[in-house]
Amino acid sequence: MSPRSCANHLVRLVRVVAVCIAAAGLVALVGCGGSSKPAYCSDRSNLKNSVKGLTSLNASSGVSGLETQVKTIQSDATKLVNSAKSDFPSQTSAIKSSVAALQSAVKALPSNPSTTQLTPVVTAAASVVSSVKSFTDATSSKCS
Repeated sequence: MSPRSCANHLVRLVRVVAVCIAAAGLVALVGCGGSSKPAYCSDRSNLKNSVKGLTSLNASSGVSGLETQVKTIQSDATKLVNSAKSDFPSQTSAIKSSVAALQSAVKALPSNPSTTQLTPVVTAAASVVSSVKSFTDATSSKCS
């Protein structure tokens, strides 16, 4: 597969992830702030933004750009899980496992992945979006 073909596949991956994010309603979420809100509200906002960062990837980002963004997502997810796991154990567990699956899928990619090789990444990214949305829904009354 040529580098140009790989770049086209990566662009398609980014577009699919963007659609997943939009479909999950993450782009319309209002960030949390203010001292009267739990710490996990700002952590939730940070994770939401790092997941949205997947949409800024382009063909020139390549697999290494995807790996870098997933590391950011993992870091933000860990902070969120640590701050909210006692209040929302099932939702934070889902975030933790979905992010781990995304990391594994990205690590398994060769430097020039085919469309078939990108499919697990798209599936895992959609799972992350879904788990973050479930957490957002569960915390909406605390973080609004």
